[in-house]
Amino acid sequence: MTGTFPVVNFGALERYRVPAADWSGRLTDIDPADREGMPFPRPEAEAATASDIAEIDRMQEILYAQSKHALLVVLQGSDTSGKDGTVRKVFSSINPLGAVAVAFKKPTPHELAHDFLWRIHKAVPAAGMIGIFNRSHYEDVLVARVHGLVPPERIEARYDQINRFERHLVENDVTILKFFLHISRKEQGARLQARLDDPTKRWKFNPDDLAERKYWDDYMSAYQTAFERCSSEWAPWFIVPANHKWYRNAVIARVVRSTLEALDLTYPPEMAGLDKIRVE
Repeated sequence: MTGTFPVVNFGALERYRVPAADWSGRLTDIDPADREGMPFPRPEAEAATASDIAEIDRMQEILYAQSKHALLVVLQGSDTSGKDGTVRKVFSSINPLGAVAVAFKKPTPHELAHDFLWRIHKAVPAAGMIGIFNRSHYEDVLVARVHGLVPPERIEARYDQINRFERHLVENDVTILKFFLHISRKEQGARLQARLDDPTKRWKFNPDDLAERKYWDDYMSAYQTAFERCSSEWAPWFIVPANHKWYRNAVIARVVRSTLEALDLTYPPEMAGLDKIRVE
């Protein structure tokens, strides 16, 4: 139904969806190593992931052919939480003509001259497409809040602006899935050290990551507020335990597959008379 999130049976994975109202949970109380949503041994979970990815690929073709719906997947998380890895593992098999991944870096001076949603709206996937945001408009209530880049009253206004923006997209047949890749501070430290220890990964290391790490508690508080204010019935947040990369992939692949299955995806009707055509 236009303007709403599709009715989806997420089963045990419903535990990771942030309610649209009166969320009584605390991000700091959620275990980043939790595996209760898909309590299978790793080989079994990875086999399920492979099956889910194959189905996502199959349904993406129908999505593209029908050109009615679009799917927007938002990935947020601290440095090393696995945003790049999720794109590579869960979405790499999709036909490149039907998917686009956008990484939102520090805004350029030109982008800063516009409203904070300007650069985001331009990247929203068109009908028939799957779009993946590696970071997103939520940076403007995360980084901007933690570092005081804009006045508090402007940050406060942005939560409602984000909700209205996402509602507008959903009312125009863009289904939105928002995933927070939840890792522990200890796990982040181990992954940063692993980058330093591996010569082939050092290019990914940025000393700024260590500076941002000092604001860990501030970022967790900012995320908490974003979840409380911006997990809506039409654009829900999912807090995905991501200490185990394979489990992170399994959860996201299953949620994406289940959401696509809930859309009215059908191939467009064929042209009349095709059965009478013979190729000479």
